[in-house]
Amino acid sequence: MQVTETTPTAKGKDRGERGLGRFFSDAGQTSSLALVLIVLFIFFHFTTEAFLTGANLLNVVRQVSFTGIAAVGATLVLLIGGIDLSVGSVLAFSGVIAAKIMIEAGYPPMVGLLAGVLAGTLAGLINGLIVTKLRIPALITTLGTLTIIRGIGFTLTGGLPVFGFPKEPFFGFTEGVQAIGKGYVLGVPVPVIIMVIIFILGYVFLYRTYFGRYIYAIGGNLETARLSGIKVERIQLLVYTVAGLLTGIAGMIVMGRVNSGQPSLGVGFELEVITAVVLGGVSIAGGAGSLFGVILGVFIMGVLSNGLIILNVTEYNQMVVRGLVLLIAVGVDQIRIRARGS
Repeated sequence: MQVTETTPTAKGKDRGERGLGRFFSDAGQTSSLALVLIVLFIFFHFTTEAFLTGANLLNVVRQVSFTGIAAVGATLVLLIGGIDLSVGSVLAFSGVIAAKIMIEAGYPPMVGLLAGVLAGTLAGLINGLIVTKLRIPALITTLGTLTIIRGIGFTLTGGLPVFGFPKEPFFGFTEGVQAIGKGYVLGVPVPVIIMVIIFILGYVFLYRTYFGRYIYAIGGNLETARLSGIKVERIQLLVYTVAGLLTGIAGMIVMGRVNSGQPSLGVGFELEVITAVVLGGVSIAGGAGSLFGVILGVFIMGVLSNGLIILNVTEYNQMVVRGLVLLIAVGVDQIRIRARGS
């Protein structure tokens, strides 16, 4: 228990700081995010009739699915105090690998999908090895692999999409392998089912295993975690590898949606994912944040994007809005950090 001494002249300030601490606590943050999401729903409902319809809401949920899956991996990375800027490139690269395996090499769809996920996992592993073994900061590491992986994807395809998936049914889906991005099970989009499964597994991993505790400990204070006996480098390597795996899964969904492997996909996707995660309350400094908040952050970004599209807001102006949201999210995170430290 921490005891803070205050003087009468600092009484008002102390109360204000404690109020900020309560407001920016996990519970307060989650409530605030839920309120923002409700306000967005109300705003878009009254500005366009096309927003609050069953078809569009289902479309929103389907659209955020691959972002949500990648966001789970980004959450783990940020929680250990790291960052992954290669997400967009890995997303595209995994789709390219899967498409080439299925279409050009002629392997069955399942082999192609596994190869795509493996490609994403390998990219994450490489990020983790560079960060932990070469001691290169995560920002520089993933900025470098962002360019390298994107370049490899363009080299393998000559800059052209790889399309022409097999037409045979895939696990009973008449759409074939595209079902992973476009299919439905009992009226629920397949990508949404995958996202829910990933969130459940992420919850168990973070809050029901020692690994989850170690992740928070490393992000809270790396040296203290190391001195307490935690294998810091091993956990960091695991986190980056899992993040790559999840991005690979997201890449399979996007590949199924666009019906091809495209090396140009995912440009700017890393910022979209990071914005959703930080907006969801995960501290960019590491060690704090909840997966439930991330879910809300993902949906806020998805609803905002969908609503702006329906309102015919240009892509350039949408970029401005997304940038502002990122700045606001990071600004709030800094306030939260100061409030926790008071």
